[in-house]
Amino acid sequence: MALDKNYLETLRKRSKQGHIYRKYQLTGLMLADLLRDRPHKAIYIRLAKNYDEGELMGIAKEISQNKNIINRGAYFMKIVQSLPKSVRKPIVKKPKIQKKKQKELFKWKKK
Repeated sequence: MALDKNYLETLRKRSKQGHIYRKYQLTGLMLADLLRDRPHKAIYIRLAKNYDEGELMGIAKEISQNKNIINRGAYFMKIVQSLPKSVRKPIVKKPKIQKKKQKELFKWKKK
């Protein structure tokens, strides 16, 4: 079966593109774009997951509009570091499921 070369090129281009599945991923990428710090997008995605979205976007917009700031990413991180704990999203821990020992699960009945 002969495949069109254009089709193979299209597949190669699509494989390099990322996908956004959660809202905090989009917020993190928007933060990286606002601060012009795309290489560190993973840090901003993690921050968006753990902190309030509106608060982070507000800080990033203020920093991006200020022309005197040279290193926007470092300045942003310094401000985020000084935020009160009330801005953080609450951590929800999943309940642990008690597992039975493997021996108990696979007991062989002796005759």
